[in-house]
Amino acid sequence: MAKFELKLPKMGESVAEATITSWLKEVGDTIEADEAVLEIATDKVDSEVPSEVEGVLVEKLFNADDVVQVGQTIAIIETNAQVDKTAAAAQPEPTSVPTPEVTPPAVQEVAKTVVAAKEAVAAPAPVASSEDRFYSPLVRNIAKQEGITQAELDALPGTGMDGRVTKNDVMAYIENRSAQPAAVKTEPVSQPVKEVQPEQAASPQPAATATPKPAASPKEVMVPVSGEDEIIEMTRMGKLIAHHMVESKHTSAHVQSFIEVDVTNIWNWRNKVKNNFEKREGEKLTFTPIFMEAVAKAIKDFPMINISVSGDKLIKRKHINLGMAAALPDGNLIVPVIKNADQLNLLGMTKAVNDLAERARTSKLKPDDTQGGTYTVTNVGTFGSVFGTPIINQPQVAILALGAIRKVPAVIESPQGDFIGIRYRMFLSHSYDHRVVNGALGGQFVKRVAEYLENFDVNREI
Repeated sequence: MAKFELKLPKMGESVAEATITSWLKEVGDTIEADEAVLEIATDKVDSEVPSEVEGVLVEKLFNADDVVQVGQTIAIIETNAQVDKTAAAAQPEPTSVPTPEVTPPAVQEVAKTVVAAKEAVAAPAPVASSEDRFYSPLVRNIAKQEGITQAELDALPGTGMDGRVTKNDVMAYIENRSAQPAAVKTEPVSQPVKEVQPEQAASPQPAATATPKPAASPKEVMVPVSGEDEIIEMTRMGKLIAHHMVESKHTSAHVQSFIEVDVTNIWNWRNKVKNNFEKREGEKLTFTPIFMEAVAKAIKDFPMINISVSGDKLIKRKHINLGMAAALPDGNLIVPVIKNADQLNLLGMTKAVNDLAERARTSKLKPDDTQGGTYTVTNVGTFGSVFGTPIINQPQVAILALGAIRKVPAVIESPQGDFIGIRYRMFLSHSYDHRVVNGALGGQFVKRVAEYLENFDVNREI
């Protein structure tokens, strides 16, 4: 019999850890090769970890809700593989090993109890995120291992986005902690201010007259509940989305531009070709890939929409990777990414959109499918909305919302004069980060998207 170490696999370039959400197998269960052993969740997507070998699960090294680093061993599987005879022969004979002194079981139990008590007294209280500061699982783990207290971590200046404490911040603090014991302060006035409104920033108050922060924040207020009310725990994905949205509003200065588009040509063209397309390709032709194609073209015309902000520097992205908001079975939204969207023709775009949408609905997305996006498109028209004001998907600087296509009366210009006719029209809502995207660029970009849609070739082949 041999023992196989099941490790947490690499799940993408920027994913360093995952949370175990549930074990699908228990100790003693038989496992087939490629059979899922447990479910994990990252800040991007949920997935399963399969076994590479066939055997029996003999040990679980982590519990549900534990955070595991990529490459760590999470379980031991006993296989039927024969141990190499040469390696076995190299091992010393059991008789040559001196028999250790056996400690009575009672003494061992007492020793374990004493050690556990010492560890419990010595271990600091675990750090946790608050309404002001979010700490990633990696940062919390490092703080726990190094004995960093909540007060120390709260007073530590962060170099990440919106003042977030990063791994490098914590490691630098650990290196300098012994040399600079006075760096840690717990007074409220010494902590970095995070959520400052523009009006407050224009007229800062002196530190001596600063008003202490109330003990309870709106998130901590206990809401009255009657006996007939139902209390529903937020899902892990729901908590991540809520935090991501609030962080985005705190990071970017959101501004919107709106434009109405006549998509009658696209409506008629799709009706003409969709049946033959489905028979030939075995897939449905929706409006989404047509809109995605127009967005990719417009980004090539206005590349400064395809950027990210890093401190006081701008990162101009080389690739155009379009995020596509898709609904999950539980009602939450996820944003899979179409990589190099500007290099796809309409057929390739259609297949990419359908593939990602289907795998999102069936919870089969991989971590890499949700990474690397440089611009996001969300279709609020799916839910009947005429238009919306979407929140930017950080670290991007803009997002486009597609409204519902409506049949409306409209003025039609012709050589013979203007007249009223029935047209298919929709609104495009463009949210952008006004720190780096001004109104001219934000408005010109969404106008260019509208021009590509209105000038769609009705004789196009697909």
